[in-house]
Amino acid sequence: MFDIVEARFLAPDVKRFRIRAPQIAKRRLPGQFVIIRVHDAGERIPLTIASSDPLEGTVTIIVQGVGKTTKMLNTLEAGQAVHDVVGPLGRAGEIEKVGTVVVIGGGVGAAIAYPTAVAHHEIGNHVVTILGGRTRDLVILEDEMRAVSDEMIVTTDDGSYGRKGLVTDPLNERLAAGWRPDLVMCVGPIPMMRAVAEATRPYAVKTIASLNPIMVDGTGMCGGCRATVGGKTVFVCVDGPEFDAHQVDFRLLALRNRSYLMQERESLARFEQETAHRCALEGTQERS
Repeated sequence: MFDIVEARFLAPDVKRFRIRAPQIAKRRLPGQFVIIRVHDAGERIPLTIASSDPLEGTVTIIVQGVGKTTKMLNTLEAGQAVHDVVGPLGRAGEIEKVGTVVVIGGGVGAAIAYPTAVAHHEIGNHVVTILGGRTRDLVILEDEMRAVSDEMIVTTDDGSYGRKGLVTDPLNERLAAGWRPDLVMCVGPIPMMRAVAEATRPYAVKTIASLNPIMVDGTGMCGGCRATVGGKTVFVCVDGPEFDAHQVDFRLLALRNRSYLMQERESLARFEQETAHRCALEGTQERS
């Protein structure tokens, strides 16, 4: 069992956890992830390590409650524990002194983008961060990202904070004006990463996307995380998760990520019904 040291919501359905995992904390590098099981019969879910503290022996993950397992995980509090935390998994991101690096995080993708921004800042690159969310409430880690960025741009789909629009809007504007960063790193929903790749492609700006497909064992043996990059099959859990965005087949990735959509919806519906029933019973007991 792995103890939860801290658990708090950053936004609606988005929760930050610090979990005691000393061996992982010592070895973790930017871009790597862990696979977590809430209980011994639970689903395995991949979650990027947002940060770690080797002295404290903790790793930090940020979880968006979307399906049954992530919503179940987000019910846990400090003092409780998760059954398994396996890692660090995946290949570390390539961090080199290149000049200007644009780090783009959409929604909870900011949690994955953050360690990359930190690493590029520490090595001396000029970091331009673009953070986006559907609304102000869903823009996360702004203060943390601002602390490691030379320039910060925030966008919201509805205009409730920062500039109205998508994260690709300021990128497109600057590229069209002749700006040429040395590297663009994007993390977030598949449509957003695909849009970033298409924005930078005509200008031949090196662009990296961090993929998060369906995973099961995290060792490449199950084949569940297959993706197509440059016309070849890769296993994201061992070959990635970071790849040349101009080579990723995002259409196929999106289709694969929807393979179990019906089952995921049914599982979430049962979980929510069970939770509502349990809460109702507890309320009855409290009144008796």
